[in-house]
Amino acid sequence: MKKTILIMLVIGSVLIAGCMETEEQKKAMEGGESGKDDSGGDTCKIDEPCGENETGVKKKIAVIETNKGTIKFELYTEKAPKTTENFINLANDGFYQGLIFHRVVSGFVIQGGGFYPDGTQKESPYGTIDLEIHPDLVHDGGAVAMARTSDPNSATSQFYICDGPQHDLDDAAMQQYGMMGYAVFGKVIEGMDVVKSIASVETTTKQGMSDWPAEDVIIKKVTIKEE
Repeated sequence: MKKTILIMLVIGSVLIAGCMETEEQKKAMEGGESGKDDSGGDTCKIDEPCGENETGVKKKIAVIETNKGTIKFELYTEKAPKTTENFINLANDGFYQGLIFHRVVSGFVIQGGGFYPDGTQKESPYGTIDLEIHPDLVHDGGAVAMARTSDPNSATSQFYICDGPQHDLDDAAMQQYGMMGYAVFGKVIEGMDVVKSIASVETTTKQGMSDWPAEDVIIKKVTIKEE
């Protein structure tokens, strides 16, 4: 059964999403067709940039180096300016260095950017950001989006990468249940094999959080480049 509504695995008062699903949300996820793009809009292949900047402006690319390999994704700076600015600032600050992908679910997502290997949480110096939804940015395979609690404006540093299409997380789908979607702000252009490899690792429970990799998946560095 595919898991639903994301995603934020944090400590204390913060909701552990994905473990507290309504029956309606479960039915919504079960109704989706994995491996098929049904967004109805223009899409791009995982290994190709989406051509967001058609004016010749160089695109910003995030490069995530992990102990499992490197993932590159295009940042949609024009369609998600606040969300990409937040991610770029954190990357340039070296915020993500030494953190891990702490939640991995094969066929769903890999999530990271908020915890050290020992389970200690790292908080963003920039605080929360407002939810930023653009109708052209959907949860295709390889989509990169911000994790958050049930509060739409609670995203900080944690992000996730889709292992296959997850259109039940799109705003259009979530609105059917009176909820807001999740903020997509990029898409993998290289290293989807690394994403799938990470998604398939053996998991355990740590600090009360499930789907935690039994062997640490460490983010060595995140750099921002222009291409």
